[in-house]
Amino acid sequence: MSNTAQYWIDKLKLIPHPEGGYYRETYRSELSIAREALPPQFTGARLVSTAIYFLLAGANFSAFHRLRSDELWHFYAGSPIDVHVIEPDGEYSEIQLGGDPHAGEVFQAVVKVGRWFASQVRDAKAFALAGCTVAPGFDFADFELGKRTDLLRLYPQHRDLIERLTRD
Repeated sequence: MSNTAQYWIDKLKLIPHPEGGYYRETYRSELSIAREALPPQFTGARLVSTAIYFLLAGANFSAFHRLRSDELWHFYAGSPIDVHVIEPDGEYSEIQLGGDPHAGEVFQAVVKVGRWFASQVRDAKAFALAGCTVAPGFDFADFELGKRTDLLRLYPQHRDLIERLTRD
């Protein structure tokens, strides 16, 4: 695909995301789930599902964060994305999101609730366009941006990764 990151930012009307990269919400379910029907980590009613476009370009990265919902990633265009996941017990895994299944890349992948995760474009001279679907739906009240000192205290074995993919 010969389009540039700026082409997609303009074409899809993307805006900067607090974790890094660019995004635009594309779907908000009209159905909601009452607080009483949700697990205890939720502080109020939530939509059934939400979806966004998400773009990373060059050396920009999505900093370590976690959600109170599962997040399903979808690959659309550009360079593969490496999604780095740290489980609550400290186990590390990497999702290779991209368009080449022969290279171990997947078109879709889930980051389960409560996992710390960060992402970056594999080729620092390229961009990647993806989508993210969250269920129950995304609410900034359910978003926690990782603090470097806290993550290093919890997961010292991942020091290099945490220092590289946090902003404070």
